[in-house]
Amino acid sequence: QVQLVESGGGLVQAGGSLRLSCAASGNIFSIYYMAWHRQAPGKQRELVAVITSGSITNYADSVKGRFTISRDNAKNTVYLQMNSLKPEDTAVYYCNADLTTTTSVRTRRSYWGQGTQVTVSS
Repeated sequence: QVQLVESGGGLVQAGGSLRLSCAASGNIFSIYYMAWHRQAPGKQRELVAVITSGSITNYADSVKGRFTISRDNAKNTVYLQMNSLKPEDTAVYYCNADLTTTTSVRTRRSYWGQGTQVTVSS
């Protein structure tokens, strides 16, 4: 069984910084991409940033230049460094991983964390 556990959310003033972490555990065989998504109240979930196993990254236009995604393959962990935070960044942030397991090495599946709240006050 695979679990993704996020941490690092909280309340911060506009202009501040937070660092989110997401650790994947369980019978993981190989992780392809890891990503962060967010969902604000009344809005659809949106992709924030994604990083491949080869560390190729992509970002939503709204966070480019402010957020940095990185990963530690040895720890099956992905990070999201968020700088210059704005009130519009307020949302629940979800970790997502596309991976195979030791019991199903040929089938890639998407797994999600439970989410962590980020609140940016003005």
